[in-house]
Amino acid sequence: MRILAIDQGTTSTRGYVLDETGVGEIICTREQRQIYPQAGWVEHDPEELLQHIIECMEAAGPVEALGIDNQGESCLAWNADTGEAISPVLVWQDRRTESMITHLKSEGAEDLTLSLAGLPLDPYFSASKMAWILENIPAANVLKRKGKLRLGTTDAFFLDRLTGTFATDITTASRTSLLNLETGQWDKELCDLFGVPLEALPEIRPSMGRFGTTKLGGQDIPVMANVVDQQASLYGHGCRRAGDAKITFGTGAFALVVTGRSIVRAPDEGLLPTIAWQSLGETPIYALDGGVYCAGSALNWAKSLGLFTDFAEINIFDTPPAFTRNLMFVPALTGLGCPFWDGSASGLWIGMSLDTSAKDMVQAILEGIAFRTGQVIDAMSKRVPIADAISVDGGMSANPYFCQFLADILQKHIVVQSSGEQTAYGTAMMAIGGSSIDAPLSGQGVTYDPGTSYDEAKARFAEAVTRSRNWQNQG
Repeated sequence: MRILAIDQGTTSTRGYVLDETGVGEIICTREQRQIYPQAGWVEHDPEELLQHIIECMEAAGPVEALGIDNQGESCLAWNADTGEAISPVLVWQDRRTESMITHLKSEGAEDLTLSLAGLPLDPYFSASKMAWILENIPAANVLKRKGKLRLGTTDAFFLDRLTGTFATDITTASRTSLLNLETGQWDKELCDLFGVPLEALPEIRPSMGRFGTTKLGGQDIPVMANVVDQQASLYGHGCRRAGDAKITFGTGAFALVVTGRSIVRAPDEGLLPTIAWQSLGETPIYALDGGVYCAGSALNWAKSLGLFTDFAEINIFDTPPAFTRNLMFVPALTGLGCPFWDGSASGLWIGMSLDTSAKDMVQAILEGIAFRTGQVIDAMSKRVPIADAISVDGGMSANPYFCQFLADILQKHIVVQSSGEQTAYGTAMMAIGGSSIDAPLSGQGVTYDPGTSYDEAKARFAEAVTRSRNWQNQG
């Protein structure tokens, strides 16, 4: 059996084929444009994303089934009759709805989103983006009056165009601020809060199950899984028991820990209860989610500034950690996620002097991302006992300096998965119902054991984070 997984991420779309022996490989990669119309706005071209998916499908050859993972909170609007997008994709990083969110918070609406959706009010989630589309794109209201408007996350658009099925899965729905976590359905009170018409939203289905069929090589191929990329990664890392955790270091750093069949609410720690996955006919499995908005994107930014030219240059440093020389970096280039949820924060180097070099600054970036990740894991540990080993993947997991520093900060064994394709692998596993062998949390690639504990440095970093906050609200 050959299974195709489409990993539709923020910066690229990739096709991954898992064969009957359990061996998988990337067979197609397409990078998409990142569109920045103005400060704080981040968009994708929906037709470009769809075309990249089709190209990955065409490169796969014969397969028996297909699974798709998606960006999570990115969303758009389209015409129910023609399938034509009437808006760009508003990417999860997009902050254009800050003023709307501020207004809702001032009216006390965050109590409602926390109690029903389990989510704070933040532009990160899809609901305010959908509201922006309705307020700013005239065609959306024309279609709404005709009953022809479709609003949804990117996966619903892809499924509608590829299979004719207007649906999303429960994990993706749980990232919108419109899903009631208890019922697993769209919530009318939440939809009314944001002004999103419930009738324009897709049907919610389990993550594993049939989402229609699409044509591939003249054959009807069933789409058997649809899931958020981070949840697919959690599944691909072999996390099945409460306390199992993974961190993916991509554009941002996203940590998830399984909480089993219990919803764990932790608003005081800034953690998000979310749905990890749901099999057809079964109750959902839940998780706690915490994100650092800028991880790999901070390194790419530093590279674009000329602070280094090749990633191999920053795998090792011949100096002590930057923080021991009072140099720290707060990676708040697009605000702070968990546990602060502070869109007003800004990126910050602190402790620079005349002898600070470009390499010192990059070293501080790596350490800052690890420190911020530590803040997320520390918050999670207050609610769920986390296993001694944490599985990691993503581009930064190839950096030995970063991984060892992360092990020291977390005081956990850091397991770097050898394949580096846990998201696509998890999607493929879901497409076959998870019936294959689970990937264990150890013995897969390189393990970094914890060494020096940096508790005092963590407290100093927390002070630096405090200094980075509320900057955008000044002046």
